[in-house]
Amino acid sequence: MAAAVKAFLHAAGLPLQDANLVDTPQRVADAWCRDFLDGYAKTPEEVLGKTFPMPRGSSRELVVVTNLRFHSMCPHHLLPVTGVAHVAYVPGKQVAGFGRLSALVDCYAHRLILQEDLAREVASSLARVLGSPGTACVIEAEQACLRMRGAQQRDAITHAEAYEGVLRQDGALRRELWARLGARR
Repeated sequence: MAAAVKAFLHAAGLPLQDANLVDTPQRVADAWCRDFLDGYAKTPEEVLGKTFPMPRGSSRELVVVTNLRFHSMCPHHLLPVTGVAHVAYVPGKQVAGFGRLSALVDCYAHRLILQEDLAREVASSLARVLGSPGTACVIEAEQACLRMRGAQQRDAITHAEAYEGVLRQDGALRRELWARLGARR
């Protein structure tokens, strides 16, 4: 990867002997491996970690964690995407620690992935791993490719939603989710 970055800088006509560029290829390779593509080395089962039985007496109330900050890279332009994910699920057989939900978002965000697919992967993984009868992932993001190039919509916020199971229908649980998110439907 560092060799490819060095070739890219050379192709751009930049002076590779410049003190600011000498170590850039390795720094870029390290950042991409450690911070942007490390999600490929993880599975939802690993990042959700130890799960716990559904609490006794639970009537399957909605669990919602909002404003989980994430960063990703757009697969079309390799430009940054930053935003927040709102994750919800109805406990099924198992529940997960709240911090593990953030780790699940990062598991997929740290791949080259479209925002729509990120929401879909998080929702479907929660349903599968936790045995949840209903899951949701709502993502609000700033796409550098939309803000900095082409249309240059500097204030644009993109939204993607994915629902599984009982949250797929626009029923009471989905309305409760949107009430918690502060939106009106």
